[in-house]
Amino acid sequence: MNKEKIIKDALILFLITLVSGLLLGLVYEVTKAPRKKQQEKAKMDAYKKVFKNADDFKDLNFDEKGLEKFLKDNKVAKASINSIATAKKDGSDVGYVITVTDSEGYGGDIVFSIGIDKEGVITGLSYLSISETAGVGMKVKEEKFYGQFVGKKVDSFVYTKDGKKSDEEIDAVGGATISTNAVVNGVNAGLLAYKYINK
Repeated sequence: MNKEKIIKDALILFLITLVSGLLLGLVYEVTKAPRKKQQEKAKMDAYKKVFKNADDFKDLNFDEKGLEKFLKDNKVAKASINSIATAKKDGSDVGYVITVTDSEGYGGDIVFSIGIDKEGVITGLSYLSISETAGVGMKVKEEKFYGQFVGKKVDSFVYTKDGKKSDEEIDAVGGATISTNAVVNGVNAGLLAYKYINK
């Protein structure tokens, strides 16, 4: 094979790669605004699910580094806080919606929002992203599981396989200990975030 053929093939390959890259960039730019709008809608839908009596939500600025350290100091290093919004009703603050990512899920990150009212009572939990094992880990998405958190005011939760005996205990999903643990740890991270912004 002569040099000219090698150079010609390399140039053709370069041009194909360049055009493909430009087209991908164009598609990304064209779809960026609709994707952002869809993500915002999904977030607002989750907020409304977890805080039904609120009529507005305002993003809250908080010290992200300070909160991250606070979570680590309290042994919740595998979860992070994505955002915190103040829930409002008729212009008055009624609580918070805290969006959490826990990286301990069996199928990867589990992202959800939890509502916590001004008294520290959990008002709801709604999943934004979850890909646990179908028929097993995905049972954490069922109200039978996540409903155990709602209406509770505790410092933190633990899961049990022997039947819950207190408000702090959550019945684990059978065969899905990893998924159960991820959600419980994520909720605990949300409770710590609530404490952090209210200290």
